[in-house]
Amino acid sequence: MMTLHTLKPRFQSLLRPAVRALHGAGVSANQVTVSTCVVSVLLGAGLAVAADAGQLQWFLLLPLWCLLRMALNAIDGLLAREFGQSSTLGAYLNELSDLVADAALYLPFALLSEAASVATLLVIFLSNLAEVAGLLGIVAGSDRRNDGPMGKSDRALVFGLLGLLLGAGIAPGAWLPVVLTIVALLLLPTIVNRVRHGIAQGGGHTDQ
Repeated sequence: MMTLHTLKPRFQSLLRPAVRALHGAGVSANQVTVSTCVVSVLLGAGLAVAADAGQLQWFLLLPLWCLLRMALNAIDGLLAREFGQSSTLGAYLNELSDLVADAALYLPFALLSEAASVATLLVIFLSNLAEVAGLLGIVAGSDRRNDGPMGKSDRALVFGLLGLLLGAGIAPGAWLPVVLTIVALLLLPTIVNRVRHGIAQGGGHTDQ
């Protein structure tokens, strides 16, 4: 199924000059990973304060950070693979920091209304399940699964657009929990696809 993740190789090719420059400056993949997570948590905390105060113009920072974060996630992967920085610690940091960062960036939306709160928490819960399902592909003898329709990059696009709309002055009315609920519903087939394809690629059977 087509997702933004399928565009990753082309995106990475655009970033290679920056990756070489960072490597030359002594920057490591793990440093990029941890720094990206820290900034995500700080931004999420700031947006939570802004949401509580009704200062929604600060949500304009979210689409900018979502785009930069996607670039940084690609950069840390390139540093690890192409400059011999892959490590078990790096794998743990990469997966755990993504879960923490996603939750931090999604949570401010829970403060916008009671309905949005329920939908946001559901999105966070199902997003975590989707990422665990993707990781379990490795256990099943498959690759790390990134199947859609609502993968990490797709969620970044959605929340970036939501941040843009809110920051531009569109009030968080009834439309917001509807959009978040749609994201949650799309996470269900995402989880199923990752499990099914992981089992199939690993040589197992879905009826076991």
